[in-house]
Amino acid sequence: QVQLVQSGGGFVQAGGSLRLSCAASGLFSIDNMDWYRQAPGLQRELVATFNSRGNIYDADSVKGRFIVSRDNTKNTVYLQMNSLKPEETGVYYCAYLEESGYYNYWGQGTQVTVSS
Repeated sequence: QVQLVQSGGGFVQAGGSLRLSCAASGLFSIDNMDWYRQAPGLQRELVATFNSRGNIYDADSVKGRFIVSRDNTKNTVYLQMNSLKPEETGVYYCAYLEESGYYNYWGQGTQVTVSS
C-alpha cells in the first residue's frame, strides 16, 4: 500500500523559510514526486517536480527560491521554500506521478501561511 506522509509547514512571516517533507512508503522509487499548492479559492497548481532524469521544474514564480531535494535512504522528498511571499499561502501537497501519467497517490496536505 502506497502512502505519502507530509510534515513541515506552518506559519512564517514574509521573507521567511519553511521546509516540507514527504515520506513515501510502498514505492519502489521516489522519482517523479511533484509538489502542488492550492491557495484559498484557487485551483491546485504545480510548484516543483523532481523526475527520474533528475530534472527539476519550478513554476516561474518560485524559481531561485524553492528547492526540491530527496533522501533516497529515507524515501523522502523535500521542498525547501525560501523568501516566502504572502501570496504563497495555501495547502501544499506532494504527489507521485505514475508512468501512466496520473497522480494516484497524494500526501495529506500541509498548511503554509505566510503573513505580510
